[in-house]
Amino acid sequence: MSDSEDVQIRVSSVSGEMDTTVPHAARVWNFWLDGKDHYAVDRAAGEEFLQVFPGMRTAAQASRGCLGRMVRHLVAECGVRQFLDVGTGLPTAENTHEIAQRAAPECRIVYVDNDPLVLAHARALLTSTPEGATRYVHADVHEPETIIEAAREALDFGQPVALILFGIMGLIPEYARARSIVDTLLAALPPGSYLALFDVDDSDSAAVDAARRYAESGAIPYNHRTPEEIAGYFTGLELVEPGVVRSGHWHAEDPELARRDTTTLAGLGRKP
Repeated sequence: MSDSEDVQIRVSSVSGEMDTTVPHAARVWNFWLDGKDHYAVDRAAGEEFLQVFPGMRTAAQASRGCLGRMVRHLVAECGVRQFLDVGTGLPTAENTHEIAQRAAPECRIVYVDNDPLVLAHARALLTSTPEGATRYVHADVHEPETIIEAAREALDFGQPVALILFGIMGLIPEYARARSIVDTLLAALPPGSYLALFDVDDSDSAAVDAARRYAESGAIPYNHRTPEEIAGYFTGLELVEPGVVRSGHWHAEDPELARRDTTTLAGLGRKP
């Protein structure tokens, strides 16, 4: 790999056909974050969700802020210069590469998502500093081996890598399978690597009910886990303080947003 790379895109066997007849998690999430890359079906699903659980927009904003704080911490405090961001979602303000490369221009980032709309925006929006690199892989989280193979082309697996799994593991119906995917991805990374994970827990009945109705729209269901299950993703890792907490509370910078976030959990763990 050269020291200076433009954005590179790798497309796996995942279908590139865009289905605009049913809501898609990445596009609905973009709607909740006040983005512009969504369709009427996504807006309708997002609005219906908010009618049942108005706090979802707050949860989305809290998780986005938490991602930024974790990336900054990883670069500034942990010395990490490589990131594998799986379940990227649609590009918006303050993406992983922008935050990381602002702090250390040599950072290298691999984004992974399976939404054709994300793929369509990748080349235009996921730009890199001359010193670093950004790559987009069109692949599915159900295929961790494919993700690792593609990531090896851009990242040095002899050096620590931060694995980012924000709002993606709930798309896996079976918790055991979700744990297996996380474990497979982490097993390929060297000691000193990190897991940054955010998920939605099942402690708020309104949020769970909203998710059930969302699934009835034809969208891929998002499965809320128990707090114990979310904490389980960090088994064997050294948790960074304050541990697995509400995403708004992780090194909180906005106390009001942290107070209003009632249904998300996030943590950062180091692989020994």
